[in-house]
Amino acid sequence: MSSHNLLRKQVVSEIRKRRLIFFTIMLLSFIYLFISVLFGDMGLLRYRELYKTKTRLEKQINEINKENVQLKSQIDSLKKDPFYIEKHAREEFGLAKPDEYIFQYDR
Repeated sequence: MSSHNLLRKQVVSEIRKRRLIFFTIMLLSFIYLFISVLFGDMGLLRYRELYKTKTRLEKQINEINKENVQLKSQIDSLKKDPFYIEKHAREEFGLAKPDEYIFQYDR
């Protein structure tokens, strides 16, 4: 019986070692996956950074599009509206019609 018990203890010991090795490998694999998902090149932290950049760039694109619409409107007015052309020439360049006087005040 003692050889039977000894053999049984060895088998149980081997099974425990295998289980320990299996669970250790699984634990290390999960730790590696967790670190990769969080800190890797395509990890969550990188995703958040890229998402913030995307949001900032979309905001800039919207602002530039609004500015483009405004500038196109201003160009159309400069091409077609004589009153606007005269107003722009007076305000931007300080031009005046003949026999007109321009008074400028310092603020």
